[in-house]
Amino acid sequence: MSSLEGVVVSLLQPFVGQDCAVTLSSLAVTSPLSVPQSPCFSLLVSKVLSVGIVVGGSIVKVPQILKIVSAGSAKGISLAAYLLESFAFTVSVAYNLRRGNPFSTFGENVFLTIQNYVILALMFYYARNAVGFALSAAFFAAFLYAALDASLVPESALVTLVWSAIAVGSASKFPQIYANFAAGSTGMLSPVTLGLQLAGSVARVYTTLREVDDLSILVSFLAGTVLNAILFAQLVVYWKRPGKEAAKSTASKGQGAKEGNRQASPAKKKKAAKKE
Repeated sequence: MSSLEGVVVSLLQPFVGQDCAVTLSSLAVTSPLSVPQSPCFSLLVSKVLSVGIVVGGSIVKVPQILKIVSAGSAKGISLAAYLLESFAFTVSVAYNLRRGNPFSTFGENVFLTIQNYVILALMFYYARNAVGFALSAAFFAAFLYAALDASLVPESALVTLVWSAIAVGSASKFPQIYANFAAGSTGMLSPVTLGLQLAGSVARVYTTLREVDDLSILVSFLAGTVLNAILFAQLVVYWKRPGKEAAKSTASKGQGAKEGNRQASPAKKKKAAKKE
């Protein structure tokens, strides 16, 4: 093995293991065009995507958090959607930890769960709803503790929870989708966050097919991809639109101005007549 191959092996080994690292480094030197055809290459792509998804997941909702804080409002963001999504994420994290799946295959859900908790806290804060915050925090803390303990939640029950979380996670998107449709606007939703979520869910479908043999996890990511695509499509359609409430307000102001001008016209005519 040449010194160059040794360097390549040392770089690839953390991602694909010793055997695939040696295979890929050897192909890269002797037959570069055949590298993409190697099964080890698809594994490398999956691993790199997984790392990117986890890193991206650690900041994906930060733009949404900053947008809420800068606006001092969570208007247009569905509380029901975030409560349901947080439940689904919490179940997913507990399930993957209990199953011992590689962190690279679900790590973003850990960060998304934490960021969702922060967004929920902000929503309750700006709504001046301390009771709602306390109840939600207590529920999620107790639920996560129980889900991680096999003596409290057996494996069979956890699997059932995962399938229910898929339904809940999918349902969590519908309140936001409906709220956007009803308002004719995406409100305080961050386009950066929506775009990253869609890209991440598409990539995660690929990495799940390549690395995890679990139908429930695959179905979860497929459903998330479809619904994230709908939300992103709404963002594109409603981009820079004022929304139905704003449009009504503008229309009413315009109507009021017209009425004012009509009422002012007779007065102007009387003043003109007196001057004559």
